[in-house]
Amino acid sequence: MEKITGGQLMAQALIERGIEYIFTISGGHITPIYQYLEGSSVKLFDTRHEQAAVFMAEAWGRMTRSPGTAMVTAGPGFTNALSGIANARLANSPLVLISGCVGLASTEQLDLQDMCQLPVISPMVKKAFVCYNPERIPEFIDLAYRTAATGRPGPVYLELPVDMLNAETTPENVKKIHTDVNSHPLDPDKVGEFIEMIGEAKKPIVIAGSGAWYSDAGEELVRFIENTGIPAFTSSLGRGTISDNHPLCFESSLAIRPGAALVANMTADLIIFLGSRMGLFYIFGDIFSKEARIIQVDIEPEEIGRNRSVDLAIMSDIGAFLKECNRVIVQRGTGDKLKSSFSGWVSILEKAKDDGRAQAIPDWESDNVPIHPMRLAEEVNNFMDRDDDIVVADGGDTQIWIGMTRTVRKAGHYLDSGLYGCLAVGLPYANAAKLLNPDKRVCLVIGDGSVGFNFMEFEVAIRRKLPIVVVISNDLGWGMIRHSQELSIGHAIKDGTHIGRVDYHKLVEALGGKGMYVEKPEDIRPALEEAFASGMTTCINVMTDPTTISPGSVALASLGAYKAG
Repeated sequence: MEKITGGQLMAQALIERGIEYIFTISGGHITPIYQYLEGSSVKLFDTRHEQAAVFMAEAWGRMTRSPGTAMVTAGPGFTNALSGIANARLANSPLVLISGCVGLASTEQLDLQDMCQLPVISPMVKKAFVCYNPERIPEFIDLAYRTAATGRPGPVYLELPVDMLNAETTPENVKKIHTDVNSHPLDPDKVGEFIEMIGEAKKPIVIAGSGAWYSDAGEELVRFIENTGIPAFTSSLGRGTISDNHPLCFESSLAIRPGAALVANMTADLIIFLGSRMGLFYIFGDIFSKEARIIQVDIEPEEIGRNRSVDLAIMSDIGAFLKECNRVIVQRGTGDKLKSSFSGWVSILEKAKDDGRAQAIPDWESDNVPIHPMRLAEEVNNFMDRDDDIVVADGGDTQIWIGMTRTVRKAGHYLDSGLYGCLAVGLPYANAAKLLNPDKRVCLVIGDGSVGFNFMEFEVAIRRKLPIVVVISNDLGWGMIRHSQELSIGHAIKDGTHIGRVDYHKLVEALGGKGMYVEKPEDIRPALEEAFASGMTTCINVMTDPTTISPGSVALASLGAYKAG
């Protein structure tokens, strides 16, 4: 009678599901899967650290809106993956992490790389599964991918003991399930009340977050703000669902962004959250006026009402809900009246945007040496001016500067760590973005602290012929922590905040890439031009002013003082 192993079943299930890439580092506990994926349609993309593999899978999931896949071996391979999983969970990124583990027959025998993995990761993921029977592997693969993608996306963990992968079963015992769930739940009963509340408002704003991206709501979102005249802001993966260049889009909803966000957040009388969450970036809801009314539309009901009472709670897919709203508004013919009533409010925000940006212009245009990091951010922003250019940000202050500056024209084309604030995402994100979009320009702007975590992913980019351009904002240390200590305790503690001069560009040259060094602001753009023209993986080491303090450092200092007091 024909026999088939668990490893074969695993490989078959991944192939049949149409998985294109698995981001991974090899190991003995997953070799029974590797051997049957070799030469198949599923490509094994090897990184230099399991953390980077998970970050690449996360970026793939974010950009495709379909779960990315990472696979790691037992023990240290598993624990190395945890930071990436925590980042994905807080960002609601769809991915499946597959891990081997010690065989069931070897537990508590002091076998190599033995640890109890499931209890560690269960609180960090949307769902954690362990498959104990080889014939059920296809079922668990289907379950893992469905869980990661449906509802509010998130990371899912699937563990496979190595002796189960090596175990044999017969094909007739295998139950194969493959279900694609494309659910867009709609709450049509709330549409009327939603539109009535808009009609009662004088100063409404829309904040569109990751839920708008994952529901592919961009087209309906643009129609909605054009139908109503409501000014819009975007956040997280919602950035670009309405282009920053749209006359009714006032860019990022973050209050530190030079522009209209602070004025809008503090003075709006109606806040419409569309797939966005009310957390730290809105001072846990306290940035909004106490008199402001809140409408929150989210696919995850437990998210609605976090940190602030909500006047209208709508559990719905963002795209489906907006489509119905647009239909009703057009049917009722109320659009022109709404647009007229909000035109004065839009004018107020336009002035606030101009005033806010005017305050930042001296920094964006600074000729100082060392280079002001806002000038670096502006030079990158101006150069990366195509609609399909992809910019990735990584670091403490560096991510702040880019977030304050980047013009996002298209959804899925700007990536940063998100709310987890996890350093080291940059190189894996950029590599994944280039792998997915080989014909698009990809530029990573990263701090000199962050770049050290996954530096060998430069080697991956070079070996895999991924010509990303990496711009290092080199302020000689851990700038955000250094400045927050100066503000909160009066001085920076050198041990732990100072790195010093490192020629990162020469290290990349030694790996086979292109290295460049920049000290003057006028040399930034020529360096970018040369880097992209070279077609090589390039590191541009830019020396930035170590004394410049970002709003993020100020916020961190305030938090530290509060905790200490």
